[in-house]
Amino acid sequence: MIRLTDEQWERIRKHFPEEHIADGRPGRKPIATRQVLEAALWILNTGAQWHMLPQCYPNYKTVHRRFQNWCRNEVLRRVLTDIANELREKGLLDEEECFIDATFAMAKGGGAEIGPTRRGKGLKIMAIVDRHGLPLSVSTHAANHHEVRLVQLCFDFYMIEAKPENLIGDRAYDSDTLDDKLRSQGIEMIAPHRSNRVRSLTQDGRRLRRYTRRWLVERFFAWIQWRRRLLVRWEFYPQNFLGFVQLACLLILFRQF
Repeated sequence: MIRLTDEQWERIRKHFPEEHIADGRPGRKPIATRQVLEAALWILNTGAQWHMLPQCYPNYKTVHRRFQNWCRNEVLRRVLTDIANELREKGLLDEEECFIDATFAMAKGGGAEIGPTRRGKGLKIMAIVDRHGLPLSVSTHAANHHEVRLVQLCFDFYMIEAKPENLIGDRAYDSDTLDDKLRSQGIEMIAPHRSNRVRSLTQDGRRLRRYTRRWLVERFFAWIQWRRRLLVRWEFYPQNFLGFVQLACLLILFRQF
């Protein structure tokens, strides 16, 4: 069974209002939100179908309905933002040097935001992590979009106010247009040059030394892919899959307390 500690629950319970049923109304009593969240974490970890939820958890229809409401109302996004800012105030997040990348996930449940690739239909999980490999932004997009075009959308899901001073990516992010856009926001993009680059070189070799630490973002993807529900997108609605990604990030941030 997946259980939240009392300390973890107290940090986030204000974001999860309890269901209210008027006095005198017939029917079962409302299920405690903490139990519903722990059931969703069980689905995240095991990758099982909703109807396979063990009997020690609430009815799977109740869990699924309330989980969808959280995703639709961006409750999990607000939880992540709150926890990330609390960690930053304690000096546990360092946005001076951040890393960006994307990973591919197959999509077999249909729905929107799915794109065709050589590996099949799927989506990209975009992430920005700090110097310690902790998530500062996570988002999902159709897999047929180039990562350069998704960088600005990734910042729409940024969790803290302070933008990164240096953003390190791989060769896919070597773009003069992207460099200019980010520089206007006070962000310096650092990425190795593509082998087929035509224009003159723009990267400083000394700054490119930061690229050797890009394994931090790869480690982040390894962390979240331990959660089996993220290996394949079975959710029809893209916000539901994003909700599971956000839950995985929440578990990572919880480790820092």
